[in-house]
Amino acid sequence: MSETTRAELEQLYNQSIKVLKEGQVVTGKIVGIKTKEVLVDVGFKSEGIVPITEFSTADLEIGREMEFLLETMENDAGVMTLSREKAIRMQGWDKIVKFSNDGTLVEGKPVKKVKGGFLVDIMGIEGFLPSSLSSFRNIPDKDILYKIYKFKIVKVNNLRRSIIVSRREAVQAERDVARGKIWGELKIGNIYPGLVKAITDFGAFIDLGGVDGLLHITDMSWSKISHPSEIVAIGDKIEVVVLNMDQASGKVSLGLKQRLPDPWQDIADKFTVGSKVKGKVVNILPYGVFVELEKGIEGLIHVSEISWTKRVNNPGEMFAVGDMVETQILSVEKESRRISLSLKQLEQNPWLEAESKYPVGTKVSGKVRGFTEYGAFVELDSNLEGMIHVSDISWTKRVGHPQDVLKKGQKVDVSILSVDASNRRIALGLKQLQDNPWPQIAEKYPLDTEVTAEVASITEFGVFARIDDELEGLIYSSEIEKETVANLKPGDKLKVKIIKVDVEQAKIGLTARL
Repeated sequence: MSETTRAELEQLYNQSIKVLKEGQVVTGKIVGIKTKEVLVDVGFKSEGIVPITEFSTADLEIGREMEFLLETMENDAGVMTLSREKAIRMQGWDKIVKFSNDGTLVEGKPVKKVKGGFLVDIMGIEGFLPSSLSSFRNIPDKDILYKIYKFKIVKVNNLRRSIIVSRREAVQAERDVARGKIWGELKIGNIYPGLVKAITDFGAFIDLGGVDGLLHITDMSWSKISHPSEIVAIGDKIEVVVLNMDQASGKVSLGLKQRLPDPWQDIADKFTVGSKVKGKVVNILPYGVFVELEKGIEGLIHVSEISWTKRVNNPGEMFAVGDMVETQILSVEKESRRISLSLKQLEQNPWLEAESKYPVGTKVSGKVRGFTEYGAFVELDSNLEGMIHVSDISWTKRVGHPQDVLKKGQKVDVSILSVDASNRRIALGLKQLQDNPWPQIAEKYPLDTEVTAEVASITEFGVFARIDDELEGLIYSSEIEKETVANLKPGDKLKVKIIKVDVEQAKIGLTARL
């Protein structure tokens, strides 16, 4: 390339670079997203960086254009620094001042609960909402945060660029207009549309369009429910019946179940114990599955009635809302409005033959299905499930967690240790497939034998040291100097002496005091 051409290109490049100044709001495009930073192209010779914490998840998109405040052209690291949050605040402040002067209501969202109230994001400006001005009565904090509300700006500090807002005054302004109209329209016995605005343990507050009414939990459903959230959720649009009203006190009592006749009135004629019924799954909870047998009548399949063989810790893994299932009725209680259902009663109980099918000492094969800290669950060929306790995995290896040795889905051979059909438990052993090596270990390592061991782990009560490939002993804390322990690390070698061999407990005691 000739010197003339190179100079021309350099001139064109310099002309293409924008003239930027610190403190200026500029438009930039996201060109890179890193763990802690976002790279932004603002048309300068180098890209600027913005902390990733200044972006919402929705904004993090390559190619997305937005405005930024240019804080420094070049920081100590020689990089341009930008701020998305400060750009938003600069542009929003003028509007804040205007709205404060003319009393216009503004939209914002509480983002943090603090002492005495909430911090509220108003167009990127941090405002303070005192609890006394919040009007968030009977609403849990978790249902307030990050939801959009209207506020009135009651105080502006230009020097600190901070504001105080009032939700109470905004609500009052909105409701003053609607309240008179709604009270004139409400009549006992009529049905009205409403919006669920808050949920408590005893019911839900329904906004009828300027007037709030209480839908008590006992008036939500003909079926018994334990919490209003089983029927309604915040933001739901529902139709309710006005049961009672008092304009002087501003109280309105509402009903949801009153829109329908009581389906439990003739329940005994509809459903009999022992009969098979089909229904639709309408709710899934940790303790069972609720099945709608007909409108307003639900039965519960308790987790213990789902399967003879499988441990059901999470019914949601087996069922989905909307599933059609066939069940057997176990009981019908009209007064308490309960129907108990069962899936497993429609099948043969495999536990009746478990003891004869799996004699103690039998070697069987199975597949690892899950873990707890104390053992591994293995599915046998009959779909029955047994457990290998962590102490029955190895004769000599100290197993901290069964997943250190076994993997989910792994096929294993095990020995039947016990079968308790009444409690539906099968104990399995992995180590029992091999002869107990501890009598030979006792002969190989008599008391006072000195060996070189490798530090395996260090605990508060002593140091575990590896004597052989899968054989560990414990150097009791009283048998080793504290200074020595402080300098040890896994893999270190040290001389120890055998001071205890417990064949029954499968343990070896060591001392480092030679």
